[in-house]
Amino acid sequence: MGSLTRKAETQEGFDSGVELLRHALGRGVTFYDTAQFYGNGRANELLRAAFADRREDVCLASKVGARPLVGGPVPMTAAQRPAELRQAVEENLEAFGTDYLDLVYMRRMDMLPGLVIDDPEQTVALEEQLEALAAMREEGLIKAIGLSHVDSAQLATALPYGIAAISNIYNLLDRKWEDMFAVAEEHGIAWSPYFPLGGGGFAGLPKVTELPGVVELAGELGATPNQVGLAWLLAHSPQSLAIAGTSSIGHLDENIDAGALELSAGQIAALEEAAAAA
Repeated sequence: MGSLTRKAETQEGFDSGVELLRHALGRGVTFYDTAQFYGNGRANELLRAAFADRREDVCLASKVGARPLVGGPVPMTAAQRPAELRQAVEENLEAFGTDYLDLVYMRRMDMLPGLVIDDPEQTVALEEQLEALAAMREEGLIKAIGLSHVDSAQLATALPYGIAAISNIYNLLDRKWEDMFAVAEEHGIAWSPYFPLGGGGFAGLPKVTELPGVVELAGELGATPNQVGLAWLLAHSPQSLAIAGTSSIGHLDENIDAGALELSAGQIAALEEAAAAA
């Protein structure tokens, strides 16, 4: 939602963002990954404006564990304490004008890349956070619990709480969490990585779309490198989701059409060999 929220700083941009979201739903996109700290709440304002009358048709997946930091060196800071998690859920509910969230990710901040918080007041055991989220699930405020920016040991700790989804950095060029992916498959957990094509601004990751093997295969298939990178992710496992950001309808359609791109076993192997050699 990053590029979309930046564009929505003007009324014209906001209106076009609402139009884009409605177009996405019209094309069958029902899963929307957001957070109240994206654009200081603007992402959720866009989603509410687009889907206020279609709440039951969409799955709203938000994150807790951070809050906006307007005017700071980075746009967010930690909000890891259980009371802050509940506050974040309540703010999401109010922003959406709904009485439940479909999925809430616990976004940790204790490893690179990205913001790492070294603050004793914000150093909270994962179990305490999961207990707070489980209580809200029991209350009906959230339907499912996810994890974001976690390691394999944290996933093992969280499994008894019933984890529905994991969102870590993962793409053709960055498969560090392959062991976690295997655990997700074993337990039927959705794998919804962010930066599915690399890049990622602050993270400075290599771009999948610039890998020569990806570019070459895209030319052979009459597709775009963007589509090939997303198609690899979707083909890698039935548990995979692709969180692909956009701010234009043309780019949105390109992303959606990647779902229809079928890669052969040989093409997948060639892509992975090219990535390993990069």
